[in-house]
Amino acid sequence: MSLERALREVDKWFDWGVELLKKMVSVPTVNPPGERYGEFVNRVAEELQEFADVEIVEVPRSFVAERKPELADYPRYILVARVGGSEPVLEINGHYDVVPPGDGWSRNPFMPVVEGGRLYGRGAVDMKGGIAAGAIALRAIAESGAELGGCLELLLVPDEEIGGETGTGYALEAGLVRPSWVIIAEPSSINTLWIGHRGAVWLYVEVLGKQAHASSPWLGENAFVKAARLAVALEEELQKLYSSRKSSYEYDDPRSAHPTATLGGETYGGAKINIVPGRFRFSIDRRLIVEEKPEDVEKELRSIIEAKAREIGCRVRIETVHRMPPSVTDPQNPLVKTGIEAIKNVARVEPRAVVCSGGLDMWYYTTRGVPTITYGPGPEELAHQPDEYVDLEQVRTVAKVYTYTALKLLAK
Repeated sequence: MSLERALREVDKWFDWGVELLKKMVSVPTVNPPGERYGEFVNRVAEELQEFADVEIVEVPRSFVAERKPELADYPRYILVARVGGSEPVLEINGHYDVVPPGDGWSRNPFMPVVEGGRLYGRGAVDMKGGIAAGAIALRAIAESGAELGGCLELLLVPDEEIGGETGTGYALEAGLVRPSWVIIAEPSSINTLWIGHRGAVWLYVEVLGKQAHASSPWLGENAFVKAARLAVALEEELQKLYSSRKSSYEYDDPRSAHPTATLGGETYGGAKINIVPGRFRFSIDRRLIVEEKPEDVEKELRSIIEAKAREIGCRVRIETVHRMPPSVTDPQNPLVKTGIEAIKNVARVEPRAVVCSGGLDMWYYTTRGVPTITYGPGPEELAHQPDEYVDLEQVRTVAKVYTYTALKLLAK
């Protein structure tokens, strides 16, 4: 009966959750640099403290300065809201930072409106809609009077859009939260439950040449031309190598079951049209399947780059700027099984339990041995797009899935 009552409470507090979502979207928490974070957490705390224990923690500026020095003058805040007892802990994780609105909007991105069952605004789907679903679930369980044999907590963090070190990373490193299980509320859509995500290694390859006047190019060494030859050679070699590797897990896009490498997302070089370029740099974004490790991938990639550079006859410098390990939770874990059960019973669909092609904050938890899944309201393809919106019925459904999962895992 407590489960049925709690699910009814979701419907009772759904309109409250929509109003909360409007308030959240109306605060432009744009990152970079991380604007109006304090206003956001204070506004949300006012709503949540009516029924939950709420704590707001500022990330130490020294911690931010060490990892993101360009953002050290912009305060970062973490909010934790809890209902229930102590352990075990089911955590719902949501990031409240949003990307810049960009161009192409037909409406003000920070004046949320509801039309046709959709709430429009920057951050509506990525991922303040997921936060709203988590808040509704938290309130529904609190108001239902259900006795929990543990704790349901909602963790709101900044900076997922720039890697998460000063958000989820800090919350775990500082011991602000110690969850037993985690649901990340990113927009997966109703039919999809992500049990993991691919990893990434980003690096820059700088090809060194010799600058000269373009009227006498024989006196120089064209770094751009050599970089182009190197890039083509690498593309061919890596495509051949990675097509022969395939993960044993199912991915949301079957093509993601293979490693990939994207060359030239960023390029830089040359000084002027009449100068032989003495340097040229291009990026490589290498995505990892869950069986791979960043250190092994980086070592292999550097070896291939250096070998191809020798073949072409060019000098290179290689700089690694980002490493993110892949993440996966065992499909047989109770969290995954309970999440699937909840989706089947609440959403009346057979969900796909798959690995996400992109990257998420899941790895911060799974590398610490904490079972983690990702499930949130969509549509996911609207993230970072103009006229972003979230489907409000999906917010309701996801709130019920969270409520069902929490009571199954935590009820006495």
